[in-house]
Amino acid sequence: MTTYLLAGGGTAGHVNPLLATADELRRTEKSATIIVLGTAEGLESRLVPESGFELVTIAKLPFPRALSVSAVTYPARLAKAVRAVRTIIRERKVDVVVGFGGYASAPAYLAARAERIPIVVHEANSIPGIANKLGAAFTRFVGVTFAETPIAHATMVGMPLRREIASLDRESLRDEARRFFGIRGTNPVLLVTGGSTGAARINATVAATAAEIIASGWDIIHTVGESREFRDPAIPGYHALPYCNRMDLALAVAELVIARAGAATVSELSGLGIPTVFVPYPVGNGEQTRNASDIVAAGGALLCLDADFTPDFVRTTVLGLMSDAPARRAMSQASTSVGIRDGAARLAALIRSAIAQATP
Repeated sequence: MTTYLLAGGGTAGHVNPLLATADELRRTEKSATIIVLGTAEGLESRLVPESGFELVTIAKLPFPRALSVSAVTYPARLAKAVRAVRTIIRERKVDVVVGFGGYASAPAYLAARAERIPIVVHEANSIPGIANKLGAAFTRFVGVTFAETPIAHATMVGMPLRREIASLDRESLRDEARRFFGIRGTNPVLLVTGGSTGAARINATVAATAAEIIASGWDIIHTVGESREFRDPAIPGYHALPYCNRMDLALAVAELVIARAGAATVSELSGLGIPTVFVPYPVGNGEQTRNASDIVAAGGALLCLDADFTPDFVRTTVLGLMSDAPARRAMSQASTSVGIRDGAARLAALIRSAIAQATP
């Protein structure tokens, strides 16, 4: 019986691929013991127990980026966290540590190296984080979502996706999705999503052009997030939701998507072959633009910078694409050619290879 320690958390970008991998390991290896290492403050504190997995926590250890009291005490606090993880590895007889980035990963990598057990890293983003760069220095088993991710020992595995997305049969769910969202007749659907907190530019531009989109014969499903500035145009055929709890149905019915370019979003849409206009989040290190680069280069999506996503762009580009079914079909085929739906299975295979090669 194998015992897996999966480390990561903090944000959905770390937690969701971790849980998808845990689910795949549990599905294919019923006798396995799966332990998740995270923090009490991160999203994992809620999502991991809800998914039926055991969570053990260590102190949250943000890496200090400037001289401060926290920076001075960081080495001692890190050493304490590593000792705690080494104790878990010994007492629970852990066979392999799999890290997904986030606060818990660095102590887990250091503990696994000290205990001489296999390490596997999964890097979800096109620009790797500090913890995963550390982990990649200790192992040859590094799975990446994007081919051009600059990290040592990279193996392309794709993003581990939730099973309901990875196995989604869009055609069989389409009628149910139309009923669920109240789509009018046989109208095609534009899905707009900016993430859980919304995307101000996307929300404002789509709301401003909603009447024109609806007049072209489409319905809109728009997840607006928690934005207080958003004002619903209240037009028949425009379905504004603060949050979509049936994203599988939204993806089943969508014929075109406007979205941010987070790693999971790019992976889901390319895996499902849905034509997309990506509007990368404008703050940060530019990783969302890089996340979308492969699918854009293949012709499966368009890229529009946040500042350029204006009503004029919708009128000149988006509405043109909405009226061109052959172009959308070509985009769908191109998207599918670069998309990966079985990332969880590929990462599970990489994990088992690490264990097998470490076994005397």
